[in-house]
Amino acid sequence: MRDSIERASTDARQYDLELAHIAKARKAVARFIGAELDEISFTGPTSSGLSAIANGLDWTNGDEVICYLDDYPANVYPWLALERRGVKAVLLETARIGEITPKIVEQALTERTKLVALASANFCSGYRIDLESIGALCAKRGVLLSVDAIQTLGAFPIALARIDFLSAGAQKWMLGPSGAGILYVKNRRRDLLRPATIGGWNVQSRNFIAQREIKYAPGGQKFEPGAYYHSAIAGFGAAIELLLEAGTTEIAERVLSLTQALKAEIASAGFEFLSPDEENNRSGILTFRHPKIPADQFLEALLNNDVVVSLRFDRGDRSWLRVSPHFYNTFDEIAKMTDVLRKEL
Repeated sequence: MRDSIERASTDARQYDLELAHIAKARKAVARFIGAELDEISFTGPTSSGLSAIANGLDWTNGDEVICYLDDYPANVYPWLALERRGVKAVLLETARIGEITPKIVEQALTERTKLVALASANFCSGYRIDLESIGALCAKRGVLLSVDAIQTLGAFPIALARIDFLSAGAQKWMLGPSGAGILYVKNRRRDLLRPATIGGWNVQSRNFIAQREIKYAPGGQKFEPGAYYHSAIAGFGAAIELLLEAGTTEIAERVLSLTQALKAEIASAGFEFLSPDEENNRSGILTFRHPKIPADQFLEALLNNDVVVSLRFDRGDRSWLRVSPHFYNTFDEIAKMTDVLRKEL
C-alpha cells in the first residue's frame, strides 16, 4: 500500500503498474474463495456490492425477497428499499439472534420469492448458517441466493456452489484495508444483473470513445465503473496472499479453538453466551455478558489492558461483549483476557 501511495504521490503516469497489481489481487481473491477469475469484481465496502445486487436485478411488482431484520443494517436496508418498487420484504423470525435454519427459510419461501438475502454469520451472535443446505433449497425452488459474507470470509471456507451473489468488505477477517471489498457474481447469473453504476470502465468504449449502444465489459469488470481505489486493493491483495499462505482450513480450526478456549475459561464465572454451542454453527465470534456487571465496565478494563473487543446491543437494549480472535492470536492472549475479566467480578 505504501508503494502504491508513493507512486500516486510522485508519478501518476505509472497507473499501468497499478492495473497489474489489481489483476494480481483479483487472481488471488478468486483462488482464495474458489471462484472463477471473471466472477470477481472490486466494488468497495460490503454495502456497495449488496446494493449493486438489489438495484441491478429486474424486479416485478409483487416479487418477494427474504431477509432478516437482525442482520447488520448493510444487509437489510438494500432489500427494504425495494418496497418502493413493489417488492415485498419477507422478514425471517428466529428463536435466538441469527439462528436461521434451512427449515425457517423453507417456511418463508413462496411462489413469489425471487431472492433470499442472508449473512453467512450474524454480526452480533456469531451464529453461522448452513449455506450449503439453504443454497440447495433455493436452487431446488429456482430462487436466487445472495450472501453477505463479511462475518466469515477469511476465517472460514465459503460454499460457493449454491451461491449466486456474494459481497464482502476486506477489513474484517480478510485483514485488508477499509474501502476495499469484492462482489462475486456467478458466471451464469451475470446477465441477470445490470450495473447499478455505469461509467467509462465497465462499458466497452474503444479508446474511451463513447458508443451509441451500451455493451458491458466482460467478466467482473462489468461492475467496476471507474478508477479503482488502487492502494486499498494493493493492500487487500497482499492480505489475501497472507491468508493463502496460512491455509483456510488451518485458519478455521485455529479460530474455533481460540473462541472455545475463552468460553471454557469464563463459563464458570457466571457469564451468559449469545453465541451458539453447536459446532457447525459456531463462527469466529464469541458474544457474552454478565447478568450483574455492565458490559461497558468489562470493555473499559479490557481496553486499559490493550485487549480490543466490541460492544454490541440486542433489541432489548442489553449490552454484550463480542470477541473475535483471528489465527495470529495466541492462547496466552486468551488467558490474559480471562484474567482481566475475572478481576472485574
